[in-house]
Amino acid sequence: MDKMVYLAMTGAKENMLAQAKSANNLANVSTLGFKADLQQARAMQAFGDGLPSRVFSMSERPGYRFDAGTIMTTGNDFDVALTEKGWIAVQGPTGSESYTRRGDLKINANGLLENGAGHLVLGNGGPIAIPPFEKIDIGNDGTITIRPQGGAANETLILDRIKLVNPNNADLTKNEFGLFERKDGGIEPPDAAISLTSGALEGSNVNAIEEMVNMISLSRQFELQVKMMKTAEQNDQSLEQLVRVS
Repeated sequence: MDKMVYLAMTGAKENMLAQAKSANNLANVSTLGFKADLQQARAMQAFGDGLPSRVFSMSERPGYRFDAGTIMTTGNDFDVALTEKGWIAVQGPTGSESYTRRGDLKINANGLLENGAGHLVLGNGGPIAIPPFEKIDIGNDGTITIRPQGGAANETLILDRIKLVNPNNADLTKNEFGLFERKDGGIEPPDAAISLTSGALEGSNVNAIEEMVNMISLSRQFELQVKMMKTAEQNDQSLEQLVRVS
């Protein structure tokens, strides 16, 4: 009976992990630029003394949905959305270079450009500093141009260029802050072929209906695994009664 219990127990564990992923996706259905998490598991033989007669469920490496979210027009000069592929390079909370598709930009109290999550946007030489200005424009290639405060109407100044990259999605992993980074810890070079759309934002790619259906399915699977464990316990008790000496 221990084989049945072990299999059901590990299966229930994977169901719980998958439910946590779906719950996190649903919680971020309105988060700009969010990429949905995927959960998967496979059957694995338990090796040890003797033959590998036991099987258990084991988590596979995490996966993500990289399809684009809905593009929403805002008309705000500080809002940008990636046209198709690519990522915006930002500085993560640990100081390392990370990548996101969230483009609700703003200027923080220190005069640095950051997105709505508080991650500093990177340019050619690091975080982008924005001096006082009367008008700002972010070009399709990420170039930031301003009309300085007190400057003439035709006076423009090119400040920096937002670092846009195009890594292979298979080489990316999501960290605990919801940002993507290269699995090898490397830094992706800028890609001039990546373009932005100004005055627009990319929404989350989470399908709320699909996630709700998935959670219901996972809940039923979990209940089935628990029933299997109870059945194994009942079978064990019945066997004990059969072999009990009167």
